[in-house]
Amino acid sequence: MEYELLGWPPDGPKLRLDYERFSYAGKFVMTNTGKAVAWDPNAALDETATAAEIDGSVVDTPIVAAVAFNEDRTDERTLWLRYVTVERNRRGEGIGPELLALVRDRALERGYERLRIAVNNPFAYEALYRTGFAYTGKTTGIAELVLEYPIPSDESSEFERYQAGLEEFRNRDLSDAEGQFLESRRDSEPPGLESRG
Repeated sequence: MEYELLGWPPDGPKLRLDYERFSYAGKFVMTNTGKAVAWDPNAALDETATAAEIDGSVVDTPIVAAVAFNEDRTDERTLWLRYVTVERNRRGEGIGPELLALVRDRALERGYERLRIAVNNPFAYEALYRTGFAYTGKTTGIAELVLEYPIPSDESSEFERYQAGLEEFRNRDLSDAEGQFLESRRDSEPPGLESRG
């Protein structure tokens, strides 16, 4: 797997993804967000799939994940990860956390002091925890949980903070898979960090 940061906001590339393989595919065509991708040089593009495009050029190596991000409108030291997508048949392989770790590390090198993301499901929540993000105790107006890197400092223990976020999801209408996942994480410590290899 290869990971690459394609550009920073506000001059990111236009990334066209196959909407049948990627959630949020339409969000990546905006050029005012930075983009990063994961490529799989060992994979062949399924003949029924639409090849990805970067700034109008067809990409030969299959893209299997992407993230779009932009600077906070009121705090230039904060970078918001806006959309993260992993090809549907590649989810659960750890590709998302690896890609997010690349963006996190590059953003810190670039001078950003914190990164934030709002998530709407427990699987994304877990993936972000594996990248070093933690629940802030805040939600957006559309009930997404806000996570931040580095871990916000307050009186909560890591366990309490992690479980508080999971509890937010437990109080919602869930799919069977989400409910089973949340039950498996009840009273668990936060997941360990995945290192970039």
